Amino acid sequence: MKGQAMKNYTFAYGKGAVTLPLDERGVIAELHGNDVPAIADIPAALAQSLDAPIDSAPLCARVHAGDKVALVVSDMSRFWMRQDLVVPHIIDYLTRRCGARDADITIVIANGTHVGGSPDELRRLVTPEVYARVRVVNHDCAAPNLVYLGDTPHGTPVRINRDAALADIVICLGACTHHVMAGFGGGRKSILPGISGLDTIRHNHAFSLDAAALRSNPAIGNGVLDGNPLHEDMCEAAALVKDLFMINLVMNAQMKLAGIYSGHYLTSWQAGCRAVDAIYKVPVPEKADVIVAGCGGYPKDISLYQGTKAIDNVESGLRPGGTLILVIEAPEGGGPEEYFGWSADLTAGTIEKRLREAFTVAGYVFFLNCEQARRYNILLYSSIDPESVAPMGIRAFSDVDALLAAAQLDGKSVYVIPNASTVIPCVTEEKGEEK
Repeated sequence: MKGQAMKNYTFAYGKGAVTLPLDERGVIAELHGNDVPAIADIPAALAQSLDAPIDSAPLCARVHAGDKVALVVSDMSRFWMRQDLVVPHIIDYLTRRCGARDADITIVIANGTHVGGSPDELRRLVTPEVYARVRVVNHDCAAPNLVYLGDTPHGTPVRINRDAALADIVICLGACTHHVMAGFGGGRKSILPGISGLDTIRHNHAFSLDAAALRSNPAIGNGVLDGNPLHEDMCEAAALVKDLFMINLVMNAQMKLAGIYSGHYLTSWQAGCRAVDAIYKVPVPEKADVIVAGCGGYPKDISLYQGTKAIDNVESGLRPGGTLILVIEAPEGGGPEEYFGWSADLTAGTIEKRLREAFTVAGYVFFLNCEQARRYNILLYSSIDPESVAPMGIRAFSDVDALLAAAQLDGKSVYVIPNASTVIPCVTEEKGEEK
């Protein structure tokens, strides 16, 4: 093209890739997470973390022969953390170092409100070898035998999975990552929402809404912990578990295991969160007019429910009213069936009433995506039906040329972020503030 210096940028798209030609003169930078090497010897690193945990006695001093152990593991929606690379070594540590018997260990899958996985999915999560050795159960948030632990200071009645409540020790395996509602995922989220009852989860997650207006609570946000009522309530719920030990995983920018932080349910997780910040926060000189971002491909872009989490990460680098081009295949559409079900309430003006009466995470994510579409011009390169996102204020394209024509990039500053799952732009100079 005359007067342009075009460069092809490649983005993971499902299990394949897509290439977008952009005028390189407008690209301020291509952003990637900070480089941290992957752990070379996972069994050794895990054992070291369990033997010298943060603010806790070694795990081998807390688990004894005859103890009932509940190991809480995230479900398939979090498989990107590759629990299967860690779980077998945790089981070996418990049996060989601590003297626990296979028959005394139960793996509880922290489904939250999700439907429990099939036997094949559970085998993949924990490995076939572990599945054959120990009992593996799906947590059911509507189970009739949940155990009441008490109310949090935030007024949430805490009911959790019976196997975990009756265990001598609960060990939670999760991954630290930024989260738009809870500030960070992992840690105490293994308890609430992971293995909590539906009423417990709804009461907690309702803190995502501003009590006085139809909008997200301004006290919550990506990486926000201080004063975040959702996070504080989750911590209070975890504190009600009588004997709790955390194993927190940290993934590098290539989504490989780069750190293991074990120990006290709160301080070990906080150490993991600091490590995540050091990897994912990337300094930038200013906010851009446009961000072109991928989600990292499958499974991160399997649906809008999953893929739009990229917006939460990158919007800190985008000017108000700017354009966000998001590459997300979304072969499963919105994700949970109810995601697009909220469109009827959106157009009828009843979304606030319904969210406040029967809060669901999928409903809130849909609502949040609508909020984001009011702040920015959001364009999707996707297999999604354009008509399904039109009521939200989002435009979807399946043709690269049509997408770029609609974006009108001439003369605009651009950040390119191939994997927005592992990048949070942070403006470092005052000139980068709103102009």
